[in-house]
Amino acid sequence: MKVLFVVTSHDELGNTGKKTGFWVEEFAAPYYALKDAGFDIVVATPKGGQAPIDPKSEDPDAQTPATERYYNDKEVQQIIADTQKLSEQKAEDFDAVFYPGGHGPLWDLANDEDSQRLILDFYNSSKPVAAVCHAPGVFKNIKLENGDPLVKGKKVTGFSNTEEEAVQLTGVVPFLVEDELNNAGGKYSKTDDWGVHVVQDGLLITGQNPASSESAAEKLMAALKNKTS
Repeated sequence: MKVLFVVTSHDELGNTGKKTGFWVEEFAAPYYALKDAGFDIVVATPKGGQAPIDPKSEDPDAQTPATERYYNDKEVQQIIADTQKLSEQKAEDFDAVFYPGGHGPLWDLANDEDSQRLILDFYNSSKPVAAVCHAPGVFKNIKLENGDPLVKGKKVTGFSNTEEEAVQLTGVVPFLVEDELNNAGGKYSKTDDWGVHVVQDGLLITGQNPASSESAAEKLMAALKNKTS
């Protein structure tokens, strides 16, 4: 089975002069969980080529066994250095799609028409769509054929307002994930800051924060196994 990972190309943290990108743990933990289970994975970004890493995700307190594995894995680092173009990907070529977070997606993927088209194609083809931490923000502008927001009436989670306050970026980000999911009619829930919280509603799988990334991948694998059994 084949899974598409969609990663941000955006590396500017608003007007702060600091860098952002994708969060290493939120890519590495799901990537290795799926890879070790025998899944084929393609990584794509809006611009193609090097995907920017959020420097904060390289801090010592953000490290996990999955990130340590990533830093020692030249093959996967090369995949991140040479990602495919998002515009060239088709849902029909994959069994599911996974969006790792980091703050970057709030600026590019949340407004990316190729991303929005792909998510709808996966969803309308009854293929699972998973996103973790800030990445559920990519759903904010997606509407179904009947005009309803994709997340309307669905159980969802994502990086909480209190977690954004804790990292002191509430005034920097273009929008708050929790607010936008609620504004779109989603049934948003959360656990304590930095706790593991993953929600599945049909084809939609969302995780609250970096700690939830591996559990989100496990739910995605379970959903795919249920489809084939």
